[in-house]
This record gives sequence, C-alpha cells and structure tokens, in this order.
Amino acid sequence: MGGVGALSLLAAPLVALPACAAPALPAGLTAEQIDTLVERTRDAFHVPGIAVAVVHDGQVVFSRGYGRRSEDAHSEKVDTRTLFAIGSNTKEFTTTALALLVDQGKLKWDDRVIDHMPEFRVADPFITRDFRVSDLLTHHSGMGLGAGDLMLFSHSNFTRPEILAALPYMPFTAPFRANYAYNNLLYVVAGALVEKMTGTSWENFVQSRLIDAAGLPACQSTPPVKGETDVATGEGNSPDLPDRTSLNLPVVAPAGGIWCSVDGMTRWVQMYLNGGKTPEGKTIISTAQRDEVWAPHALLPLPDTAEATQGHFRAYGYGWFMEDFFGKKRVWHTGTIDGMVSYVSFLPEMKTGIVVLTNHDDYRPSFVIQTTLNSLVTTGKSADWLAHWKKQEDDNNAEQAKAAATTGPGSPARPFIHLSAQAQRDYVGLYHDDWRGNIHVTQKGNDLRLSFDNSPGLAGNLSALPHDLFVVRWDDRAQDAGDDCYVQFQRDMDGKVTGISMRVVGSDFSFDAQDLHPKKISDKP
Repeated sequence: MGGVGALSLLAAPLVALPACAAPALPAGLTAEQIDTLVERTRDAFHVPGIAVAVVHDGQVVFSRGYGRRSEDAHSEKVDTRTLFAIGSNTKEFTTTALALLVDQGKLKWDDRVIDHMPEFRVADPFITRDFRVSDLLTHHSGMGLGAGDLMLFSHSNFTRPEILAALPYMPFTAPFRANYAYNNLLYVVAGALVEKMTGTSWENFVQSRLIDAAGLPACQSTPPVKGETDVATGEGNSPDLPDRTSLNLPVVAPAGGIWCSVDGMTRWVQMYLNGGKTPEGKTIISTAQRDEVWAPHALLPLPDTAEATQGHFRAYGYGWFMEDFFGKKRVWHTGTIDGMVSYVSFLPEMKTGIVVLTNHDDYRPSFVIQTTLNSLVTTGKSADWLAHWKKQEDDNNAEQAKAAATTGPGSPARPFIHLSAQAQRDYVGLYHDDWRGNIHVTQKGNDLRLSFDNSPGLAGNLSALPHDLFVVRWDDRAQDAGDDCYVQFQRDMDGKVTGISMRVVGSDFSFDAQDLHPKKISDKP
C-alpha cells in the first residue's frame, strides 16, 4: 500500500469546549463522525450489528449500539449491554490473571513452566526444561501458525488435560524464541497454569478476581445460556442457546472464551488506562504489572499499513500488540470467534481507549473503524480506510473466484472423478493421529465420508480428484464451508493405503490440518 498521500484525507474540526464541560470526546473526534463512519462501514460490509465505545481522560465519553443482534432482519437491536464473543481479546484476561499472581508473589514471568506444572511437556526435552511462563504468551515458541487449533475449535470436545497430554506431539517448525507465529494452544496452557496455581477453574478465577472485582457489567467468562436475551449471534451460527445444565465449557476459553458487552469492555479499558485500578481506585493489578504486559517482549514484522500510519516498529507484549502510530504508542488486540470480531485499542499518551464489537465474520469493518478513529484522535484527520479495506476485500474475493474457476478443485483444470464402490473401499478404515485422535473414513450410499471422534459436528463427504487426492466438504456449510480440506491418501509399495495428509483449501490458519499425520490402523472404520 502507498503512503498517506495516496489516500484522501478527512478533516476533523476541533470543537472549543466551555469551562467545566461534561466529559467530552477527545479533540478531533465527534459523535456525528462516529455515527457516520459506523453506518457507512455497516452498509459497505453488510455487518448485522456493531457496538462502539470511547474512553477518554478516565471517562466513558461515547457508547452506542448499531444494527441488529443477528443476521435475522427481525432480530433485536444491539445496545451497550449486548453480549458479544470477544475471541482473542480474552488473552488479555488470561495474562492479567497471571499478572495478579505475579503481584501476589506466587510466580514470576521467567519461572520455568515445569516448576509449577510438572506434567508440562513439548516435543523437545531441552525446550521443555527451558520453557518459561513468558514463552506461553509471546507467540515465539517455535510452533507453527495456529498449531493445535483443531483441538480447540471446529466442534472440538477436548478437555484441558487432554490438550496438555497432546502437547508433545505438536511439531516445532522454527527455532525456539526465533519467529513469530500466532498461537492459541499455549494460551490454553497458560489458563491451565492459572488453574494449577489457584486451585479453581480458569472460568471461576477470571470471573471472580477480574470481571466481578473490576465491576465489568454484562461480561462473563462462560458462554451465554437460555434465559440470557441480550446476546449477539455471529454469522453462520445458530441463535439457540444451550440450557445451563447442559453447557459444555469450551476448552479454548483462556485463549478466546469470554463474552462481554461494550459497557463491560469500557470498564476494562478504564482499568488498564488507570494503571490497573478501577475508576473508584480499587487495585486489580499493580501499575508495574500493567506496564509489564504492555511492554514489548517480542518483535514482529511491520504491517502493510505502516507507511500510511507512520509506523516504525511492531511488537507483542503479554497478550497485547503494540506499535508506534503517528508518533504515539498504540496498544491493541483483536479477536475473532463464532462469527464475531472484537477490537480494543489504547492510545495511552492521549488517555484514550476505543472498543469495537461486531457480529460479522470479517476483521475489515473493525479495522476500518479503529484505524479511522485512532487517526482522528492522534492527528485530527484520517485516510479513507473504508475505501482501503473495501478494495482489499473486493480484490481478495476476485482473486479467490478466479482461482476457484481456473485451477481450484472441480474446475476444468482439476475436474472431480467418479470412483466405483469397489475403488472407494481402499480408503475406508480407522485412522489415528497422535494429537487429534481417531479419524474415520466410511462408505454411506455412494459417498465416502470423513469424521473425527473428538469433533462430533465436523464431518463431510469426500469428492475424488486423481491420484488418491480428495476434497472433504464439511456438512455444516454455514459454519465450516471456509475450511474444506484437501485429503491426500498415501500408499505403501504394495499399493495399500497407509495414511492421510490434509491441507485446508482456503486460508484459515486456525484450521491447522497440515499438522495432522493420521496413520491407518484398521480397515474397519
């Protein structure tokens, strides 16, 4: 992307404030600008609902809901107490829980994990011995991008002890502490460490010692259940909520399980901007620990937008990204889960924090709003980020459509083939992967099907391409269509099928099928 000069600029008038004025938006930003930006973004990207809030100089100076709680045109309106899944913005709650334990003297950031959790193991014994608490948090472990996410998402019913037991089978794809690769799995381990240190569940500790202690309204460490009515539904998801007695707590929770309203998140922002204290002065974590989690601990490559925002560095702390943004420090994080996206951003020197929550399965709308508002706060003007990310979406969609039509599975260049029932039987059987468990290939009528023991909702038909290659199309098209996978069967020298390798057809890094190495252990599925 070119520099700011290549983008049109939106001037933001400065408003003179009377003496003793009520809490006001930061200079360079008006409520009318926010309303216009949000509604234009909703329209451009077809976002059902958005909630936006601004904290400035210790006060909540803007908080508003827009649109609907679900894709259903007749669903209720979003308000400031509507619960959204905040995804990876949960990571900051997990690191804050650890910071609280550091404040209490129960652990140190550079403690070895095995000294507190003797059952902790990774693939390399040396790395196991030297793995520090901080290494769980900085995405520089050496594991690949999204490693282990298939144990956490996609209908998974794994438990946290099973996650720990599978860690030794996760491959390392880079040297320890060398390369950045975003990882949810180790945040689940960090949550298990919180449980080990406190003797209670991650959910209970975070709810009582952080959410309730800080007074976050409409915010919870567990998924919503029947009876909770002000709840957003992410795209591709059902609005039906489970009964409380049958609720299964998601194993991914320490990496992405919190549900919160924009009112709840603004209290969280106030606490962080206030050095770890609530607006009433109650200490949740010390300022020293707030500064520690906000400090750069691992360097990252610059984003494509760095020139336009005058960025010179980007880093990761403990659960937070940080960068320079038009000469100011910016601390932020996003979260994507269950068809929803959250984005929390701080400009500490400007005493400003901004929260954006959406029920749209695309990061671009929240990026449009956050980058525009952060630009207005820091400089009084903004590039046309709506045009930038809309063009990116259009270009990406066109590129994907061209690839699908010309070289994708089922295209003229790669047509599907028909296999007889006899030929299909070569592939039928029980397969086992060391970390993902059992995988079944079965015949049903004229179709071959693939399913997972530890993901009851993840199953689909296999469509054949030449040379023992298939594409699995998952049954749940609303939720899983973007994760259809190539399935390559391997044979030995005698022509007998011995195993499988997989790769997602699209680009979802959290569907880490490439790390699976299932071996065929039986001809009977």
